[in-house]
Amino acid sequence: MRGLVELEELDRVFSALSHRTRRAVLLVLHTNGGAMTSGAIAHLFTNTWQTTSRHLRSLEESGLIEVKLQGRERVYQLRADRLNEHLSGWLNRFD
Repeated sequence: MRGLVELEELDRVFSALSHRTRRAVLLVLHTNGGAMTSGAIAHLFTNTWQTTSRHLRSLEESGLIEVKLQGRERVYQLRADRLNEHLSGWLNRFD
């Protein structure tokens, strides 16, 4: 059962990473200290706000980012530890 849960989590991570914009969001967060407001993220992309919001939600559901409310702002925080855990765990299976 544990293996099935791990595979489902890995599917969510790889699904989130499958889109170029979501990978770019992770890089943008990383290069900006790991956290940014939703508005600052959206400003960097040419997508509509709805599309950017869907990308952020996908990354959040995969566990690669987390969101915190600061007043009226949503601040997205990179979870680099989760990214490393999932990707290195997958790659280590092939050693």
